Amino acid sequence: MSATGTLMQGKRGLVMGVANDHSIAWGIAKACAAQGADLAFTYQGEAFGRRVTPLAESVGSKLVLPADVEDETSLDAVFKSLEDAWGSFDFLVHAIAYSDKSELKGRYLDTTRANFARTMDISCFSFVDIARRAAPLMRPGGSMVTLTYAGAERVMPNYNVMGVAKAALEASVRYMAVDLGRDGIRVNAISAGPMRTLAGSAIADAKTVFNWNLTHAPLKQAIELDDVGGAGLYLLSDLSRSVTGEVHHVDAGYNVIGMPQARDLDKDLVGKGYAKVAKSRNGKGKPAADNDTRAAAAPASASDAAE
Repeated sequence: MSATGTLMQGKRGLVMGVANDHSIAWGIAKACAAQGADLAFTYQGEAFGRRVTPLAESVGSKLVLPADVEDETSLDAVFKSLEDAWGSFDFLVHAIAYSDKSELKGRYLDTTRANFARTMDISCFSFVDIARRAAPLMRPGGSMVTLTYAGAERVMPNYNVMGVAKAALEASVRYMAVDLGRDGIRVNAISAGPMRTLAGSAIADAKTVFNWNLTHAPLKQAIELDDVGGAGLYLLSDLSRSVTGEVHHVDAGYNVIGMPQARDLDKDLVGKGYAKVAKSRNGKGKPAADNDTRAAAAPASASDAAE
């Protein structure tokens, strides 16, 4: 449960990409609302609208706007509505990404040209496109936050083109931080560990990834919605007024691991046929069956709610 207070009192923010009450964007929204922020939300399509509207109402928001990041006219309308209602605002949460689910398995090499282009457009360029519209309406001290994942830094099986798009998104964060810094606007990203979200479920073997991170992260704990919500609150509030261009990891420390501890690997082997693996390594018997430890974890739908 988000702590209540007045840290965000008087601040207004736009949250884009809430899919349901398990979305990372919703975790951030809740944390900000609990600290006094006024919020506006966007959704894509009637189905998501029916989910987002009651959530928005639960935190006192009456601004729930349709938005399609592939449609320039749609985005223009969103920011015209915000300007009419608020005049100016203080922060932006971008939690939007997409890739064809059928290409989030197998080889990255088999990514199609069409899906590569669309994934990059929605998952990376949309943040740039939205920020360009948001910046003129933002007050000094404003903050923008987007969502990324470890697949941007290291290869994650089945993450494929999303990893490339997230790498481009992280680079965009750095360039945008420089562009907007002179206006007093900060730009950062949160890299959350695998979570049980709608978007994360689109990745093949998502359960394996979740369990792998839980076993091998230094803190040996699952990432909860409130964990990422608190990180978002920090980056959107004045607590981080001198922080920009950063990728903030909320993954129980998994990002610092080069190779898991031997004791953790032994546990994996025990759980997946240690005797057979050991026998194979000693040159006795037939090779053990391949133990599927493929990893992946990130948003694959139009709402990056793994994100």
